[in-house]
Amino acid sequence: MLALAIRWCARCARAPRTVSRFSLRFRVFLFFAALGLGSVAIVLGALWLGHGRVAPGGESTAGFVTAATLSAFGILALTAGIWLLFDENVARPVQRLAAELRARAHGGVRAPLAAKGAQHLGDLGPAAQAVADALSAETLEAATRLSSHTATLESERNRLTALLTEIPVATLLVTADDRIALYDGQAAEVLAQIAPPRLGAAVTDYFDPSDWARLRKAATRSGQDQTARLAGRHGGIAFSTRLKPMQDGGLMAVIDDETATVAPNAARPLVYDFALADQAVDPDVMKTPLDALAYTVFDTETTGLLPHKDAVVQIGAVRVLGGRLVPGEVLDTLVDPGRPIPAAASAVHHVTNAMVAGAPPIATAGRRLHDLAQGSVIVAHNAPFDMAFLRRDAAAMGVAWDHPILDTVLLSAVVFGAEQTHTLDALCDRLDITIPAEHRHTALGDAIATAKALLGMLPMLKARGLTTLGAVIDETRRHARLLTDLN
Repeated sequence: MLALAIRWCARCARAPRTVSRFSLRFRVFLFFAALGLGSVAIVLGALWLGHGRVAPGGESTAGFVTAATLSAFGILALTAGIWLLFDENVARPVQRLAAELRARAHGGVRAPLAAKGAQHLGDLGPAAQAVADALSAETLEAATRLSSHTATLESERNRLTALLTEIPVATLLVTADDRIALYDGQAAEVLAQIAPPRLGAAVTDYFDPSDWARLRKAATRSGQDQTARLAGRHGGIAFSTRLKPMQDGGLMAVIDDETATVAPNAARPLVYDFALADQAVDPDVMKTPLDALAYTVFDTETTGLLPHKDAVVQIGAVRVLGGRLVPGEVLDTLVDPGRPIPAAASAVHHVTNAMVAGAPPIATAGRRLHDLAQGSVIVAHNAPFDMAFLRRDAAAMGVAWDHPILDTVLLSAVVFGAEQTHTLDALCDRLDITIPAEHRHTALGDAIATAKALLGMLPMLKARGLTTLGAVIDETRRHARLLTDLN
């Protein structure tokens, strides 16, 4: 039995580099469990053989029973004690060290490795630090080489942004499958009259599908520019639009509208992601690669901690696409909770009754968040808490919150191990993310911190073989109890 258990554990250790159902600590425990159970079996077997040799009518066998019981409990206690020492001084430090190395290899973390527990691992800790230092040095050298090129590209981008801002028309680039791959400041204003601008969104989320299909068909068939008026989605305002066909099957849409003007110092940048043209949309979102997904990361501040009786006072959200925060695609709004805000709650998030006077109700603010999150994966830290408030008022908003959801608490457990602390502050510390004190416990500040944590963990998830949304969600379900305990 002992030999079979050891052989099975060794086979687990030699398994291919994928996410194992059994953690290192559990496999170590199995070794010690096999040791304990095997020892007990040996003692019991020996006593049974000894008992079998007692002649009928011989001395009492009570001594054998007592010896067997004491031996069994003694061996199990010894095994458990040794395992606890091994777990605390070897298994846990190794698991922490592995997670920290992954953070530096894939998450962009440059801080020194934590020394806690590594003193019991001999030279493994210093060797890991040497590898991390070498990796950090190579990364820094590569960043230095690219810095001048990046500065040049950024300068050219700023010039292009300024040029497009001065042109009194709105410009969109649309992929062959009718997704928005670029919009400028004027286009952002045009789109915002219908719904929040979203990079990667279907252009038919903003314009009447039949009008768009007719104009696209005319442009692609003729190969020449076509001009017509496009009605906004759901019968909104119409815009004079010229479509120019592109060689890759995409289109440039130039919208001439006198309302689409941007102040010289407007915060709307040129927003684009040309990689969208090469990414096919999989109808099964669970099979979609993590890199191809859009994420809406949000946070709420509330009057208290009870979703069934408290209310939202602030919502902050940002969008993530193509491995970066999308500039300008932000929601930051106060919300009128319809009830007084307790002083204890204001002391945490600094939102007061005077601040929410005249703010939109949750029905309006929630719809704005829903519009921003359309077609994306919703991400939050301790998502059940925030989603409970939104779902409670879904009827008033007139929406259904049926998006796929990722929780950064559970992602942290997958990446760093369930036994670690998974608060937002602890997660940001591990990923070398700085949260300015004045932004902590504000909805937008915490949403940005959560988004940066997501961006740090996505490469680490891919390195563990979790490359699709479905695979990640399946893995996080193993740690669902963390959210139950947290709430």
